[in-house]
Amino acid sequence: MGGSGRTLRKCVILARGLGTRMRRDDGSAALDAAQAEAAGAGLKAMIPVGRPFLDYVLSGLADAGFERACLVIGPEHDAVRDYYGGSDRPSRIDVAFAIQEAALGTADAVLAAEAFAGGEDFATMNGDNYYPVEALRRLRELDGPGTVLFDADALVRHSNIPAVRVREFAYVAVDAEGVLTDLVEKPGAGDPDLSPTRLVSMNLWRFDAGIFPICRDVPRSPRGEFELPGAVGLAIARGVRLRAAVCRAGVLDLSRRSDVAAVAERLGGIQVRL
Repeated sequence: MGGSGRTLRKCVILARGLGTRMRRDDGSAALDAAQAEAAGAGLKAMIPVGRPFLDYVLSGLADAGFERACLVIGPEHDAVRDYYGGSDRPSRIDVAFAIQEAALGTADAVLAAEAFAGGEDFATMNGDNYYPVEALRRLRELDGPGTVLFDADALVRHSNIPAVRVREFAYVAVDAEGVLTDLVEKPGAGDPDLSPTRLVSMNLWRFDAGIFPICRDVPRSPRGEFELPGAVGLAIARGVRLRAAVCRAGVLDLSRRSDVAAVAERLGGIQVRL
C-alpha cells in the first residue's frame, strides 16, 4: 500500500458482528421494547437511541464530506437493507451493501467490500461506534493509508467508555514521523504500556487496495477469526507505512445493553441530516 493523494470519498462500515455482548440480557439495563428487540437480534447499529444509531453514524460521515458508505452486513439482516435501501434512503450519502456470509472477523468483513472500494482509497470503521466529525475529517486529510488514534484519557473524559474498558482496546506505537510501528491488540493488565496518555485504536482506518491481499493472508486469531488488527500488524511487518493522526475527542461505544441509555443521552443534542 502506498499514498495515493486521492480524495477519500468512500467508507466501509463493519456492521456484521454477532452482537454477542449486546444479546446478553443480565437485567442491568432497562430498554424499551424497540431497543430490546434490536438488542436481542444483535443489530447494534439499528438500536433506536432517539432514532436508529446508524442514522447518526451516516449523518456524521456526510458532515465530514464522505459521499458513499457500504454497510457490511449478514445475509439475515433484511431489516438493515429494508431501512436504508427503501424509498426513504439517505440523500446526503449514498448507501450500498456488502454481504459477509459468516461472521469470520473484521478482516474478512473488509474483503466483502472489495468490489465497493473499486480500487479507490476507503475508510473503515466499526458499526457500533459513533466517531466525532473531527476525527472523520482528519482521516480524510491523511495522504494515503493510515489511521486516527485516540488519546486514552480523552476517551474516558469525553465518551461513555470507562477506563477499565479502554484498557482492553488495542494501543498503537508511533515513531517520530507519525508512522505506526506496532499495534498491540487486547494488551491485558500485565502489559507494560497502559498509561492514560497512550494512543488507542478505535478501528478507524484509511486503506487503499493493498489491504485486500493482506486481509487474505492474515492468519486466524486466537478467537478463530480473521481480524483487522492482525492484518494491520501484518502490513506493518511487510513494510507498509501507515500514518497516524491523533484526536483528543470522544467516541461513543454501543457494544453492551448498559451503553444504550448513555449513548442516547449524548446523542440527544446532535442533529441528524440524511
